[in-house]
Amino acid sequence: MTSTRHDTLTGPADTVWEGRWLRIRQRGTWEFAERTHADGMAVIIVAVTPEQKLVFVEQFRVPLQQRTIEMPAGLVGDNDGEDTLEKAAARELLEETGWQASHVEVLMEGPTSSGMSTERIAFCRATGLTRVHAGGGDESEDITVHEVPVAEAAQWLCARMAEGYSMDPKLWAGLWFVDRNPDGSPAR
Repeated sequence: MTSTRHDTLTGPADTVWEGRWLRIRQRGTWEFAERTHADGMAVIIVAVTPEQKLVFVEQFRVPLQQRTIEMPAGLVGDNDGEDTLEKAAARELLEETGWQASHVEVLMEGPTSSGMSTERIAFCRATGLTRVHAGGGDESEDITVHEVPVAEAAQWLCARMAEGYSMDPKLWAGLWFVDRNPDGSPAR
């Protein structure tokens, strides 16, 4: 039996406010955010260099007013003709870090913040990396690339956190995916 409260949360949503990149919607009493472009999907890329170093990016994030450490990531559908998670992941990895992948595999996808946003993310593993350029992002970004030995990555992240960097807990999920699949089996 469906409750009345649940019924008010499953109908159509009203737009409360819309900007250039985000829209605030309301369904019943619940307010949530949607992206106005890029299909509401993002990718996070787990990438290990041939020297067994995990690739991280550092950048200032305006909403947090802090520098963050992240795995390379970006929106799907930012570029015309980009219709797959794999293509978006390869593009973002190259743009942000200067590393080109010969293979990208999608590991899993799910919501980023299911109580606040419709955005979904996909963890992708990039392999067969070749250095093409220094990275740093596009003209709107100021990204610093960090390459940290895989065996030292968790400690390095904790040290950055102690220094005051903001850390997304998804980083630790990314560490899991360095050498494991979602089910715990070894990565190829």
